[in-house]
Amino acid sequence: MSRSRTLLVAIPLALAAALASTAPGTAAEPSPPGGHFTDDDGNIHESAIEAIEAEAITRGCSPTRYCPNDPVTRGQMAAFLNRALDLPAATTASGFTDTTGTFADDIERLRAAGITVGCAPTRYCTNDPVTRAEMATFLMRALGLDPIVPAPRPLPVAGNPAGTAPIPPGAGAEPTGVPDVVIGDGTAASCTSAAVVAAVARGGVITFDCGPDPITIEMLATAKVFNDTGPEIVIDGGGLVTLSGRGERRILYMNTCDQAQVWTTPTCQNQDHPRLTVQNLTFIDGNATNEGIDLAGGGGAIWVRGGRFKIVNSRFFDNTCAATGPDVAGGAVRVFSQYNGLPVHVTNSTFGGAAGRGNSCSNGGAIGSIGVSMTFVNSLLSDNTATGWGANPNPPGTPGGGNGGAIANDGLTFTLTLLDTVIEDNVANEGGGGVFFVSNNRTGRLFITDSTLRRNDSLGFETAGYPGIFYLGSGSPVVAGSTIS
Repeated sequence: MSRSRTLLVAIPLALAAALASTAPGTAAEPSPPGGHFTDDDGNIHESAIEAIEAEAITRGCSPTRYCPNDPVTRGQMAAFLNRALDLPAATTASGFTDTTGTFADDIERLRAAGITVGCAPTRYCTNDPVTRAEMATFLMRALGLDPIVPAPRPLPVAGNPAGTAPIPPGAGAEPTGVPDVVIGDGTAASCTSAAVVAAVARGGVITFDCGPDPITIEMLATAKVFNDTGPEIVIDGGGLVTLSGRGERRILYMNTCDQAQVWTTPTCQNQDHPRLTVQNLTFIDGNATNEGIDLAGGGGAIWVRGGRFKIVNSRFFDNTCAATGPDVAGGAVRVFSQYNGLPVHVTNSTFGGAAGRGNSCSNGGAIGSIGVSMTFVNSLLSDNTATGWGANPNPPGTPGGGNGGAIANDGLTFTLTLLDTVIEDNVANEGGGGVFFVSNNRTGRLFITDSTLRRNDSLGFETAGYPGIFYLGSGSPVVAGSTIS
């Protein structure tokens, strides 16, 4: 919404009334017929405009004009507040370097009264427009109101709460009754980044004992799987543990072809181990922006190549990777080379789930893969964004990307299956606001069963008849019992 003098004029008027800027027993001089200003006649705010002119809170934009539809600058706002509040003169200089001119004294008085601290340590940004949010802060300080810090909104739960699809064999949680490694000794202080890194390096079944309350472990290094451990590697947070990348790093990494993580077979791109499961965990603020902007990039929270991988009862919020690039994908998760083409299962899990909680990447805002089949069961993907532009391959003059607001699948033969899964309110700057699916040899298949895909904005292109989807595969998507709108 644009901000204008019309929008903000009532603010200094309310202050003037609240603080009794007119002395008791006196009245403002009546305005002449038609009012002082010539350009507010018939305006819904005309009476307010004329009232604050009579109180000398405004002088207008010229001797006879108020300019009711112009935006208010921070300098003009300072003048409004200073005149309405009759602030005392400043006795010390603010140090602002950009306040010379008409509103310098007003700004200095606001600063001395504690109503402004500027837009930067040495700047006030006199000519910038006042946002509604900034105005709220100015008024809170001017009126001496106590700040109200709202309780944090609860994070969305894991999965589609209405999902009732049967769990396919192998897609459910793994048993953890006899763990190989327990992180923590019952206290929150014992659950550290170093403990997580060491436990993942050791492998096996990993659980946490951090006390009875939810805990966020800030990762100071990426936890990396060693391929000669396991072969079953299960990381189970018990529904209480959040792993945070602090907006600085990827959280979890597995790569059967990374020599630093030990080669265990001559066919690293197609081996059956390690078999990694993450369950009952939350991943937040992972950042793979500096982890490459090509085929190997992406995976803000988790990056996997080889073996097997599945996600169960887990949540992914505010993870990101490179904002542009023709191949980089997976704001939260990136997967390659699953054993014998078997699918990655994503069960009862959430990616985003609420405004302001989504994941983002150049492609595949939530999850991206190349040549990997995926099955989503009773899951929710919303509010994720594919931020690139130019699509893939990128035309000259563009950085590339922007495909698959939630999911970006690319490669040859693979299958994407959605079972009782909701994909909504995702955005792709180019194609496939919800799902981008390209099987280059047209052998891939897309199955959508008992699922809902809605309000997924494809700002560039999508497949006719399938809102929010761009599909190139074998035949048409197979849709049953689902809504796509």
